[in-house]
Amino acid sequence: MTVISSNINTIAFDADDTLWRNEDIFIHAQDEFIKLLLPYHEESYIRSHLAEIQVSNLENFGYGVKGFTLSMIETAIELTEGRVSGSETHEIIQLAKCMLASPVELLPNIETVLQELKGKFKLLVITKGDLLDQESKLARSGIADYFDIIEVVSEKTEEAYRQILERHKISTEQFLMVGNSLKSDILPILDLGAQAVHIPYHSTWEHEQVAEHTLSNYPQLQSLKGVSELSDWLKSLK
Repeated sequence: MTVISSNINTIAFDADDTLWRNEDIFIHAQDEFIKLLLPYHEESYIRSHLAEIQVSNLENFGYGVKGFTLSMIETAIELTEGRVSGSETHEIIQLAKCMLASPVELLPNIETVLQELKGKFKLLVITKGDLLDQESKLARSGIADYFDIIEVVSEKTEEAYRQILERHKISTEQFLMVGNSLKSDILPILDLGAQAVHIPYHSTWEHEQVAEHTLSNYPQLQSLKGVSELSDWLKSLK
């Protein structure tokens, strides 16, 4: 396992599926969308086609509910050969509105951990997606005041992280990223020469999964309750 420096003074958290539940909302909406199109195609075909369109649209629409909604509408048009009705399109839009209005459900022990870390470390949120949606979720979460810095980026790349650290004058040697996505939260940070801890979520979007051969050694807390172990783990480095 990678040796973690004991002089960490800044900790950044991913938001979706690290601080609060998010992927479950997309899974539910996708299942409802598939039910809508079952009169036209089999479930497996609808699911795979939606996934392809969603990934192909990331460059244009980015991450988040709005881009996902446009991908659902495009999928519906293609798979029905333009026969999707106005009422069916309206159902898709209503799905999106329900997603955006979903309550923000914090993951277990999150606030307890933040209470313990606040004042001992500089705390950041670094998340990707639609700015308005992410700001809304953070405001509704009730935990915004624990964080010193909020950063919403279009993509989590090594360069994006580098710019954040430079902008806020944060040393890579003293920086720790905590997140559920190996692709977005862990590997770019390790490539940058900073430090990261992986806390896996029970489900991961296929686009966020990485091939096993690309993995490096990194600390991992094994379950959702692992977030509550973060403080003890940090103390063990002293």
